[in-house]
Amino acid sequence: MIEFLLNGRIQKLDQADPNLSILEWLRTKMRLTGTKEGCASGDCGACTVITGTPDQNGNIHYEAINSCITLLASLHGKELLTVEAFHQEPGHPVQRSMMEQHGSQCGFCTPGIVMSLVALHANHASATPEDHKILQALSGNLCRCTGYRPIVDAGRQAMVQEWTPASSHPAAGLKGERSVAALSTISQGSVTLAAKPGGPRYDAPVSLCELHALRSRFPAARLVAGSTDLALEITQQLKTLDHLISVERVPELKDCYPDNGELVIGAAATYEAFRQPLSELWPAFDAMLERLGSLQIRNRGTLGGNIANASPIGDMPPPLIALGATLVLDGPDGERRLPMEAFFHGYKQTDIKPGEFIHSIRVPMPKPDQQLFIYKISKRLDDDISAVLGAFRLTLHEGIVSDCRLAFGGMAATPARARHAEAALHGARWDQAGVTAAAAALASDFTPLSDARASASYRLQVAGNLLQRALLASDPLNRDPLTVTDYA
Repeated sequence: MIEFLLNGRIQKLDQADPNLSILEWLRTKMRLTGTKEGCASGDCGACTVITGTPDQNGNIHYEAINSCITLLASLHGKELLTVEAFHQEPGHPVQRSMMEQHGSQCGFCTPGIVMSLVALHANHASATPEDHKILQALSGNLCRCTGYRPIVDAGRQAMVQEWTPASSHPAAGLKGERSVAALSTISQGSVTLAAKPGGPRYDAPVSLCELHALRSRFPAARLVAGSTDLALEITQQLKTLDHLISVERVPELKDCYPDNGELVIGAAATYEAFRQPLSELWPAFDAMLERLGSLQIRNRGTLGGNIANASPIGDMPPPLIALGATLVLDGPDGERRLPMEAFFHGYKQTDIKPGEFIHSIRVPMPKPDQQLFIYKISKRLDDDISAVLGAFRLTLHEGIVSDCRLAFGGMAATPARARHAEAALHGARWDQAGVTAAAAALASDFTPLSDARASASYRLQVAGNLLQRALLASDPLNRDPLTVTDYA
């Protein structure tokens, strides 16, 4: 059985299809049709809802997510708010501002936009967020007919207004403790959900011991965390997944803490959860993570999922390879560690053995004279997949490259180091001549493919240009923001 709050009311489901998304359940079972399906892939934001998750301090953390690629069973112990929660007076400032600023035309995308801005309002109730925060909140919401200026204007207007609903309001949990009390009555133990005996099954353990037992008992089961990629097999490929084991409720896999000169990030930690501690150590991650999917995706997607997916254009592996990060794998024979670069054997092929799972990732902390550059090339600024991603960790001493690790995504069947380019740079001066030699050596490292995102020749040329970009960015006299910016 799973149990959760829906617009202020407890829902209990003892039988449901584990392949069912929140969106499909809302529209077909509950007839709450304000939440729309636009793409069924987490791209357009028309399906945006808000979830509230209890934290260790007894508070509830609210965030916008894509309901089209979030599985219903993941709601256990949480609160779910849909746009219907705001039918009851008083209306939310976001609703009024959208009307007054003419932020809607056809209206199909409007409920998702409202929910994204409501989530932003809930998390910035005591401050006025800058335009950057408003744009970030809307980065996963597409609108074909209105244009974004009136929507952003509505966000500016709404964020400075208070909202004080009565305790009986369906969304009162955004402003008070009612939801905390209601959710405290729900067991936070492990759950199992199935539509019928012998049918598709979903298990959500709450400890490593339980996870080990399930992996041993059901070796063919698929592991799932945020489901931002796995759910596409259901919504796009129309597959039925027979058995899913969720890792998102295992505390040890969600940790993020310093340990012996490394930052340890649990495999089930979401992008938004580890973004700040990682970016404080290596600032180059901050701009890159802001472009990894949308805020809705980052609220659900996990580091372990991005790595285990083994995509050659995944955004996290190249910078982790550049930093010399270590993967911690757990399984029947205990933990083992291996360098991140050794994890990928070929396209969608990894070093995971039967019964194993990614436990955590250990990222080295910066040493003196080390710099990290991360550059993502994509056709859209927000919510797009990389054509090429370059990550360069350099150690410079008096202008000489004493050590370097250069890693790329989108250049081969796996994320990989550019070892010939590294050799060209090692011991050379960090100047135009050194970078030119390293860029020329990339042709010996990679033979990229042409596809819908970029041609092979473009990929090879832009990879070299990113090294040039790092050189310009490292020059303290270069103040041109168009040159040193992290946006491509």
